[in-house]
This record gives sequence, structure tokens and C-alpha cells, in this order.
Amino acid sequence: MKLTFLGTGTSQGVPIIGCRCRVCTSADRRDRRLRTSAMIECGEVRLVIDAGPDFRYQMLRTGVRHIDAILLTHEHKDHIGGLDDVRAFNFVDFPVIHRIDLYGTEHVLACVRKDFDYAFAADKYRGVPEIELRTIVLGKPFRVKGVEVVPVSGHHSERFEVTGFRIGKLAYLTDFKTIADEEVEKLRGVEVLVVNALRFEPHYSHFNVAEALELIRRVAPCEAYLTHMSHEIGLYAETEPALPPGVHLAYDMLEVTINEDR
Repeated sequence: MKLTFLGTGTSQGVPIIGCRCRVCTSADRRDRRLRTSAMIECGEVRLVIDAGPDFRYQMLRTGVRHIDAILLTHEHKDHIGGLDDVRAFNFVDFPVIHRIDLYGTEHVLACVRKDFDYAFAADKYRGVPEIELRTIVLGKPFRVKGVEVVPVSGHHSERFEVTGFRIGKLAYLTDFKTIADEEVEKLRGVEVLVVNALRFEPHYSHFNVAEALELIRRVAPCEAYLTHMSHEIGLYAETEPALPPGVHLAYDMLEVTINEDR
């Protein structure tokens, strides 16, 4: 199984428009972060987690011509704003049309249906995204072309729920602020854990670095990667070496191979 970080930045991305801080003006490509998203390849099955405003460019960077499904963590625009661009995958082999399965909780899919209502109209115009909505039931694993996906529930804040995903020995969480003990148990035995860490200072709706490291300590994966980071995380070249052993700052287009036989 291969994980590719398509984007590792927070809702504004890095650099932030108009900012002239050391991180936003850095020449190191590892400090340039598109909105958070990831691609997971399990044999011939290719899954994308979230499709924010940078989805088109992220897909262009990978060079892929097909995806099998998109898994949505929650409804915020930095995670669903690019869904219109699934059209490219729908019609890449036209006249054959490849519909894209979109997995999310009932609430998230309701937001998608509202925001992209033209894709679900009774009388659709030609060229709209061809999307099939698939409801995630929290607590129930589901399969995408034989690949088992285990939803992991948490809260982005008191107002917003968020869903992470475990696929084999990989777990991917973003935009978490709290996670219940029973949900942590679903992460036991993972080889690779990806978790959000917005910055070092506390934040009301995201893990900071200390909170992310505490979850990593509890789960004890072989390797852990921080994602959904703001410019306040600091320069990659300075922050990465200061992290505990086995914990890394993710960066855009980083590829990680997970050995399922271990």
C-alpha cells in the first residue's frame, strides 16, 4: 500500500496570501503546502481522502488518470471545495463515463448535495460531475472494491464531527480536536499514523503539536506523520529534526509505503 500526501496545509494553505513570514517566503518546497488531502493506493484500487480547492492541481501533479472513490472527512470547503473537478475523471475515456463513488456521513453528503446541487438535478446539463453518494455509518466498516475501510469518529469542535479512516495498517486523521477512547482503540496495531497538528500553540478546533504527539504516544505506531499544518508550524528544516523519533512533518507529494505483511 502506498500513501501520497497530496496536500499538508491548513485551510488557507502555505504560503498564506499576503504573508511575508519566514515560512511563507521559504524557498524550500517542503514549506509550500496545498490544502490537506491524500491518495492511498492498495494494489489496483486508488482512493483519495478529501477534495479541497486544490484538488485539480493535486491530481495533475500525480499524473493519475483514474480514481475509484473519494472519502470525505467532513464538510468544510477546504475539504470538499474541489469536487466539481471529478468531471475530468468521469470523462477521461469518453464516451465511457466513470462515475466516482463519494463516501461520507449522512450530514456531509447532505452538504455536498446542497453545494453541488446541479450534479444531482433531475434534468442535468451535459458535463456535470457524475458522483454516486455512499453513506458512511459510523461504527460500521465498508469496502471499496474489496478494500476494507474503518471509519474513526472524532470532533473538529463541539459543533462539528469529523471522520478519520483506517485502511489496513494505515490510519489517517485530520481536523481532529478530540477523540474518544473507544475510537483510539480502532487505531491499535497501525504501522503508520497520520494526524493533524495545526501549530504549537493551542487551538480551539484542531490538535496542536502536543495533542498530536499525545495521540501518537497512545497508539504507538512505527511511524507517524503530522499534516494539516499552518505557517505557524515553522520551517520544515528546523521543526522536523526537533520531533521525537519516528515522528515526521509530512510535506506535499511525500510518498510512504506501508508493508501489509509485517
